[in-house]
Amino acid sequence: MLAQEIIRIKRDGGVLSRDYIAEFIAGVTEGSVTDAQISALAMAVFFNGMDRDETVALTLAMRDSGDVLDWSDIDRPVCDKHSTGGVGDNVSLMLAPIAAACGLAVPMISGRGLGHTGGTLDKMESIPGYNVAPDNALFRTITREIGCAIIGQTGDLAPADKRIYGVRDVTATVENLSLITASILSKKLAAGLGALVLDVKFGNGAFIDDMEETRALAESLVRVANGAGTRTAAILTDMNEPLASAAGNAVEVANAVGFLTGEDRDARLETVVLTLVGEMLVQSELESDRATAIAKARAALDDGRATELFGKMVHGLGGPVDFVEQFRDHLPVAPLIEDVAAPSSGYMTGIQTRAIGVAVVEMGGGRRRREDEVDHAVGLDRIVPVGTAVEMGDPIARIHARDAASMDRAREAVLTALTIAGEAPAERPVIAETITG
Repeated sequence: MLAQEIIRIKRDGGVLSRDYIAEFIAGVTEGSVTDAQISALAMAVFFNGMDRDETVALTLAMRDSGDVLDWSDIDRPVCDKHSTGGVGDNVSLMLAPIAAACGLAVPMISGRGLGHTGGTLDKMESIPGYNVAPDNALFRTITREIGCAIIGQTGDLAPADKRIYGVRDVTATVENLSLITASILSKKLAAGLGALVLDVKFGNGAFIDDMEETRALAESLVRVANGAGTRTAAILTDMNEPLASAAGNAVEVANAVGFLTGEDRDARLETVVLTLVGEMLVQSELESDRATAIAKARAALDDGRATELFGKMVHGLGGPVDFVEQFRDHLPVAPLIEDVAAPSSGYMTGIQTRAIGVAVVEMGGGRRRREDEVDHAVGLDRIVPVGTAVEMGDPIARIHARDAASMDRAREAVLTALTIAGEAPAERPVIAETITG
């Protein structure tokens, strides 16, 4: 059918068949469908929506527009985690080796920083020699022999989504649940997963602040992914403060190694990591009981198996063989490192988390433009969590800066973002809800 006739059906509030959607996406991939036609269909979907079957069909058509990885030669369940983005979100660095130590294969295809949130690839590139773009043979070897590999997009995954998103980005059609769902899942499902767990964040540091909107996105993702044949669940996590006590690249890698070795584990971060791994084990059907699955994940962390696998993965992908043991010697260090002193006594009652993320970007730890280079050494660590009692002059964060000017700006941003008051705040669980298919 002509692309304009497919657009007309959706414009008039009709339901598109799987064949019509597949035909349109094939045209997007081949180039026979124009940007104007992509824009027109996106706008029609924006106003008229898509039902579950349409969204499943769109997701699968976009998934199949390029390579779909095949892991049939691996004798363990293949599962991954996707996060909607957050500040201090270094979960992947610990989750992948813990899940691998529990018997899963985790071919983790990650992205770079987006907006005020950090990117897993930027963090991993803090490690000297680490190759985030290995050839397919090495990627498969590391995943098969070690159990996990954290890399960037490989091959030609979901090229239709890349083109459609580029049009949506400049035509005010980004904010549609079906289009967001298909965009996220098409790339993840192209990785050939048997199961998927989603970390969907809400709060002042997330892309979606509102809890109800976050739940709607999580439910859509779970419903469509399961409809597409991939066992999927979502965890709704609180991003009203940084997840780790560090925000940046090298500082988050250091935080992750400290977590794995047991040197220091942020409490909220530990809860999220272990819950996500537990859910991965349940969705992959290695465990049926969530409490048992979480206990299994904790054992793999505490007995050192996950730490060993992380070190092997880093070395297998080009990093130092002694990275775990000597990570402080290998990671880049900023020229200036200074504490931020509490301006008053009381309790840490709130953190404007987005402002923390923006401060790291402005220091050079993220990108203002796509082509910008990232300064892996800069960032914040030792960020005091909400609920902590502090005395005036106590350190409430530590800044890693390239120069005095950026140090001063970061200090001002931290003091503005962190709130100290006389009464302790009410406790707030880091995990609000689990949504299963």
